[in-house]
Amino acid sequence: MIHVEIHGLEVFGHHGVTEDERARGQIFLFDVELDVDDRALSDRLEDTVDYVEVARCVEDVSESNRFALLEALAAAAADAIVARFEVTRVRLRVRKPEIKAAGLAAEWTAATVEWTR
Repeated sequence: MIHVEIHGLEVFGHHGVTEDERARGQIFLFDVELDVDDRALSDRLEDTVDYVEVARCVEDVSESNRFALLEALAAAAADAIVARFEVTRVRLRVRKPEIKAAGLAAEWTAATVEWTR
């Protein structure tokens, strides 16, 4: 098994509980971990999961939807990855770094989902 990671993928999205958050939009940070089989040892891109395509998949989910909750956004992005790519496990965290604007003294908030086949 091979572990592939994308950390801090910046995606602009119109998600949030308040109408203002959804209207103005904001940056979300995605951390994606994938487990793929050993075929990638062939050193051929067609034998593994292209992380550029995974990033595009996450961007597509964010751009084509508006979610109130980070949990729903994380689950939708993970579902799309599992549906589109041959992975045995995906762990996806979506972080919201602009939380201080909401009056919370924290660096960020996040929701994480994990799917295993």
